[in-house]
Amino acid sequence: MSSSRATGQAQRRSGSGGRNPRVLVVDDEADLRELLELTLVRMGLDVDLADGVGAARSLLSQRSYDLCLTDMRMADGDGLELVRHVCEQHGNTPVAVITAHGSTDNAVAALKAGAFDYLAKPVALEQLRTLVRSAIDIPVRASHGASARAHGRTLLGDSPAMNEARSMIDRIAGKLAPVYITGESGSGKELAARRIHELSGRSGAFVAVNCGAIPENLMESEFFGFRKGAFTGADEDREGFFQAANGGTLFLDEIADLPLTMQVKLLRVIQEKQVRRLGSSGEEVVDVRVVSATHQNLAALVNAGRFRQDLLYRINVIEIRMPALREFREDIPALATAILERLATESGRAATLTADALRDLAAYDYPGNVRELENVLERAMALASGESIEGADLRLSPLLARPAAPGSGAGDVREGTESSSDMPLQESLDRVERELILEALESSGHNRTAAAKRLGVTFRSLRYRLQRLNIAD
Repeated sequence: MSSSRATGQAQRRSGSGGRNPRVLVVDDEADLRELLELTLVRMGLDVDLADGVGAARSLLSQRSYDLCLTDMRMADGDGLELVRHVCEQHGNTPVAVITAHGSTDNAVAALKAGAFDYLAKPVALEQLRTLVRSAIDIPVRASHGASARAHGRTLLGDSPAMNEARSMIDRIAGKLAPVYITGESGSGKELAARRIHELSGRSGAFVAVNCGAIPENLMESEFFGFRKGAFTGADEDREGFFQAANGGTLFLDEIADLPLTMQVKLLRVIQEKQVRRLGSSGEEVVDVRVVSATHQNLAALVNAGRFRQDLLYRINVIEIRMPALREFREDIPALATAILERLATESGRAATLTADALRDLAAYDYPGNVRELENVLERAMALASGESIEGADLRLSPLLARPAAPGSGAGDVREGTESSSDMPLQESLDRVERELILEALESSGHNRTAAAKRLGVTFRSLRYRLQRLNIAD
């Protein structure tokens, strides 16, 4: 990537383009179009909808898009036809395929036609958000003194596990020492970080950064900023994450995804409390409290030589563990009610859960934790025919009925005993993709650049797939 193009991406992330990124959604199912539009608008994106290939071509001829999401089979044409059209006529627009039809071969055909990635129906909203964030440079979220409640989310629950986590947060919030938050994906690590900031009394901003979503060649300028003229396209001075969080809190989510070279620079900034912008001869003093998090085992990564031990010691002064949702099932009814109330406020549409729906929610194991519970309810609310959400609207039945693998938990939805032909399309595709990626990593000596070349994808695309499939490498 050239320096000018890298700078352009950085400017888009900072919002200097003056507009929200715009997404084109193409599907002939009205319910799914509504669900996707609702999800994308909540991410701060502008959305146009098309009910077929013809309408999509018309919209593409009228304006440019930052991303196109298209179904595979529609009444007036084939999604592959649209993928090829976008790639040939609108080369700067990434396109992804969403489908309930076909097989692994169809997904491979879409990727060969130029698709960025694929998702299967019913759409898992967190996978959708991850795909969108990877395709579009979404601005870093920052709040000046805003509480977690202002974002409509907070750490709810009266179970012993959640009370213990909240109590620990409340005890250490006023300290200045760095905090390290552990827990599975979707367990509320960012909410915990926001609560720490909210209770800390610090007047500066809360800046949340997903370390795995930043291209490696942009990391230094994104974290530390740059001076005008530092590289081609640097037309003005720009602050980095540390300057934006000065006087406040910098939350480094998925810190394990930082490359070793960046870990060295981060360690120095934390120790010296000074940063040097690209192109600057001097250093700036910054007053930033660092809160970091990851779902990975940092001690194991240290032993594997993929995370610096001195950085681990520096960030892990105080450790907080966020419990998995299956550890506080008794809070699921209250959590579900609170989530539905928030969704009702945002959408203007009320919804309630029937007894069957509550029973199914309580029986599910939530590998994606509270975030998955939110996705399940958001999808059910969009697809339910009335205000009452039935058990069938949750789309959990196949997951609840699937047999568990020997030695796994009863609710393990990933390692069932069925053959891949009996699995849902997305899960079957993920299994094949996982095997191909692991094989490429093994044959390349776990060199990600070489593995990406072997697979015929970009380094960024491989990193996104490693994150989506939760492959530790």
